Amino acid sequence: MKRCVIVISIILSLFYKANAQNIDSTIEKYANDFGNERAYLHYDKSTYAPGETIWYKAYLMQGIYPATDSKTFYVDWTDDKGNLLLHSLSPVANATTVGQFDIPQSYSGKFIHIKAYTKWMLNFDSSFLYNNDIRILTKSNIYQTSKIPIVPSIQFFPEGGDIIANVSNKIAFKANDQFGRPINIKGNILAKTGDILDSLHIIHDGMGYFFLTPKEGEILTAKWKDEKGKLYTTELPPVKNSGISLQVVQSNKNRIFTIAASPKEATTLGEVYIIGTMYQHEVFKAIKEIGSGEAKGVVPTQDLPSGIMTITVFNNQWAPLAERITFINNHEYAFYPEMEVEHWGLNKRARNEVQITVPDSVAANFSVSVTDVDIDADSSDHIISHLLLTSELKGKIYNPAWYFSNADDSLSKQLDLVMLTHGWRRFNWDDVTKGKFPKINYAKDTSFLTLSGKLYGASPLQLRSADNIVLLINNTARGKQMLVLPVLPNGTFNDPTYLLFDTANIYYQLSKDKGLGDVSVKFMEARLPPLINNISAIGNYFSKFFDTAGNARHLELAIELADILNKYKGKVLETVKISVKTKTPIQILEDKYPSGLFKGGDGYQFDLLNDTRAKSSTDIFSYLQGQVAGLQISTGGGNTPSMQWRGSTPQLFVDEVTADASMVSSIPVSDVAYIKVLRPPFIGGTGGGAGGAIAIYTRRGDDAKTVGGRGLSSNTVTGYNPIREFYSPNYRTFNADDEKQDLRTTLYWNPQVVTTPIQNKVIVTFYNNDITRAFRVVIEGITKDGRLAHLEQIME
Repeated sequence: MKRCVIVISIILSLFYKANAQNIDSTIEKYANDFGNERAYLHYDKSTYAPGETIWYKAYLMQGIYPATDSKTFYVDWTDDKGNLLLHSLSPVANATTVGQFDIPQSYSGKFIHIKAYTKWMLNFDSSFLYNNDIRILTKSNIYQTSKIPIVPSIQFFPEGGDIIANVSNKIAFKANDQFGRPINIKGNILAKTGDILDSLHIIHDGMGYFFLTPKEGEILTAKWKDEKGKLYTTELPPVKNSGISLQVVQSNKNRIFTIAASPKEATTLGEVYIIGTMYQHEVFKAIKEIGSGEAKGVVPTQDLPSGIMTITVFNNQWAPLAERITFINNHEYAFYPEMEVEHWGLNKRARNEVQITVPDSVAANFSVSVTDVDIDADSSDHIISHLLLTSELKGKIYNPAWYFSNADDSLSKQLDLVMLTHGWRRFNWDDVTKGKFPKINYAKDTSFLTLSGKLYGASPLQLRSADNIVLLINNTARGKQMLVLPVLPNGTFNDPTYLLFDTANIYYQLSKDKGLGDVSVKFMEARLPPLINNISAIGNYFSKFFDTAGNARHLELAIELADILNKYKGKVLETVKISVKTKTPIQILEDKYPSGLFKGGDGYQFDLLNDTRAKSSTDIFSYLQGQVAGLQISTGGGNTPSMQWRGSTPQLFVDEVTADASMVSSIPVSDVAYIKVLRPPFIGGTGGGAGGAIAIYTRRGDDAKTVGGRGLSSNTVTGYNPIREFYSPNYRTFNADDEKQDLRTTLYWNPQVVTTPIQNKVIVTFYNNDITRAFRVVIEGITKDGRLAHLEQIME
């Protein structure tokens, strides 16, 4: 019998060991293959008025390092009712990207909600996407006549997860209003008999804790009063008759954990397994005997990275019994730039120079904002507090930046209250123990959003023989261009060098003699649509309370500046002497379409907008036949048209981009606004242009015309949103615009300040406006190895 028990014990031991190895490898695979990205946005200021621009820089991290894999960043801008205002895309380089959003002048909402993410983030819990509400200042929003009634509440959080009978339990609590602000309360914890078991004592920002050893079946109740003395009654979570409690305390650079099991649980558990994880990596593992009812252990933390560590206790079947998070702060995550004012300029329109210096050998990427010190400012969250704390927890954290304001032990103890009162779970342990991994619906976009597409409606045989697709691109950012791209056997094509910004009108042509005339094309399929059905947290991040004086000054300056700009525009128009001379339709087209060498010149001009012959022409060549003396055009036999003029072949241009006859013949005449036939020689052509040139201009602007029934012969395609440069005046040089009064509240915004190991100093220059007496300078940044910086100083 004894021998049988020993054999069973050995088999169970091997089983546990095998399961432990499986869990280790599964956790590591989670970390390596399914690591979560986190985002933070730095804005030029905290609040805005209608008509202003929100300037931002986004920083991305994965684990303790910059997230350099994802190459496209998405931001959904919605109003305070959840309606989409803009779905913006920007390219990510070195784990950062920049952009801007123009608030409509007519916007009347109280805030604008921002949801920001990479495609990879959408594979995981949406609670960890970046969300924020930015206050919009209007007279109706800041001059409120009625007070908002406060609704207080209290929540209780047993350490480890449950209140267990007959063992000591540490129970944390959090008291706050409906906006997440902490409130002061007084009260007691009562047994069912009415006996007072303990009192509620707030330690920091509405949070505190107490210890209880309840009996089986005991019902616990809190009776408490808010700041106005109103009495409330709240039940605590139910007491469980069996289970374990987990308590974690800080001791210098260590974490000491204590596991207490109820008598019934202690006799059946035997051993418990403890695993610690950070950023989804396993950082420690231990086995403890629990037969006596209690087990203790020490976790050295001095060599761990800063961040949230999760301590989870399992039974011998690897089912989780208790879990606790604790924040490790070894301060290695920070680097410390220095700011020194090289030139002071607090007078009207005076010049300022600020030198930013980082330690030698540090390559860093910064964003810098300078604002009027008297407008509102929100310093409750910044790049360090967000990427290390806020982005790793569900729910709203009040004033997270406070916990990183210094290195005092008192702050680490206060931060531990945040750990006790916020639920957190990256792992579904049931999936981990089964070796089950997250379902990936969105591949990580490791390449930029480039000009690409796919053919639809063709057979595999046709796709294999498709050869090339010819694209005629008219892009608002890059102008006009023609590309010839190979079509792969799967029907896709891509130019990895062509990053598309803004919108483009793209005509395409495939080989008709290979049966591809009716094939349709879809462009930029990798572009993610907005999450219009998944817009969450609307209003959850908006505080109804604000800096009244700062908001009022900000709004006053914004309104006054808008009035000045409107009046200035009016005055400019008054000074213009308008003389009107009627132009012919051809002259209007000549002014609108040709440019450079195509403008003017000797030749023929055709207005297809008003020429009735254009409607009956099958293509551009049939329209031109017989219209130009000496130009011979042959279109017979179904072959590609050929041309001769003075013994040479005219060169073809579509929107001033070189084209061939096959492409030109495929352009619908109804899409053409203007044609110029330039006599030989045309100096803008290749080889001297001995055959002259035919310049074809497709409709645009008010001349654009939608032609139904043509399928997808052309597409309007949207790429990355245009990235503008923040305008900062230079009062050392004359500019007529500088004559108007300067009331800017953001004096300077530069999201692309870079230092290198060779050049560790950067000087930024900006000019004061007409009224600011002092500046607030905020500098945030990240290094290549993932260290973070936040520096805020007042210049006065």
